[in-house]
Amino acid sequence: MDSLQRLKMLSSQMDFEPAEEHGCKMLDSSKNPGFVHNAVMPNGKSIPLLKTLLTSACERDCYYCPFRAGRDFRRTTLKPDELAHIFMAMHRAGIVEGLFLSSGLAGGGIRTQDKLLDTADILRTKHHFRGYLHLKIMPGADKDQVRQAMQLANRVSLNLEAPNSERLSILAPHKEFKEELLQPLIWVEEIRKSKHWDSQRKPSVATQFVVGGAEESDLELLSTTDYLYRMLGLQRAYYSPFRPVENTPLENKSPTNLQRESRLYQASFLIRDYGFSVEEMPFDQEGNLPQNSDPKLSWAKANLNGKPIELNIASKHQLLRVPGIGPRSASAILAIRKQAKINNLEQLRRIGVNPSKALPYILLNGRQPSYQIALL
Repeated sequence: MDSLQRLKMLSSQMDFEPAEEHGCKMLDSSKNPGFVHNAVMPNGKSIPLLKTLLTSACERDCYYCPFRAGRDFRRTTLKPDELAHIFMAMHRAGIVEGLFLSSGLAGGGIRTQDKLLDTADILRTKHHFRGYLHLKIMPGADKDQVRQAMQLANRVSLNLEAPNSERLSILAPHKEFKEELLQPLIWVEEIRKSKHWDSQRKPSVATQFVVGGAEESDLELLSTTDYLYRMLGLQRAYYSPFRPVENTPLENKSPTNLQRESRLYQASFLIRDYGFSVEEMPFDQEGNLPQNSDPKLSWAKANLNGKPIELNIASKHQLLRVPGIGPRSASAILAIRKQAKINNLEQLRRIGVNPSKALPYILLNGRQPSYQIALL
């Protein structure tokens, strides 16, 4: 099997990994060797991204993972210089602009991380690639390797998989939550804050959870997410619904409802971008979010019914509590108010507010406006 065939195999095995900021879609083109994804970056730019593993061999026996040790599964490996060479050929041909590079764990976390770093260094130093690079941090990597990854990559990530040690033991009993998974994320924040770090270039950091594989609650997931946002500078948490894999210990477990994934993302953004606390989330008695309503609307129904917010005097914090108003439209409302009062829903619609969602929870000049504008 030649290098290109192995790359195609490794790339096709990447569907368990999270996409970039707003998701990835495979580009439909016979000219694309392997799987190329149209990824939206944290800055909003969309680029074609190669997502691949360096190896699908793995020595760990995580109960949910298709790559777990001992599972009957066709595996393959690329050397760092092979992968770098193929990627640069694709890059020069205009097929890809960036790389998302992960790996199975083979020979320990430090050895595997060295191979990922070698690949990145070849790209940056030998091939002078200056484009987007997302590097995974391996469980068990040391602090110096984390620093090197941050120097080479635009984004680094490490999958926590579960919200705490107890839940991780159900998914991956031979992984150490604090020592192997959480500690490298702590190092990332320490390094970014260090006086020795170049403040002009700080790579973003992300993590991923497997949702539903360990019977964890949404409260557990969002509590850990909140800690990562507030204390460790996390840019993005990904929530991957559990899917049973044949010939694994969890093969008979039911898959996670995709609606749960959607609600977790909505709640995560409320915490990250809207100033909501975990305690404000509308959890049920089991600590889970409602499936039939987005969490912001559920909160508004419980807290704003009969207490509408006057848009002409509300703070940004209050504006962000209103369904249909996001960070950009809240800022736009504040800017408009510096010149004149807001008098009608048409003004709100022009700046991106969804009037049909906001209407039950707002006042304009002391009155609840009627919704009669045309949306076409």
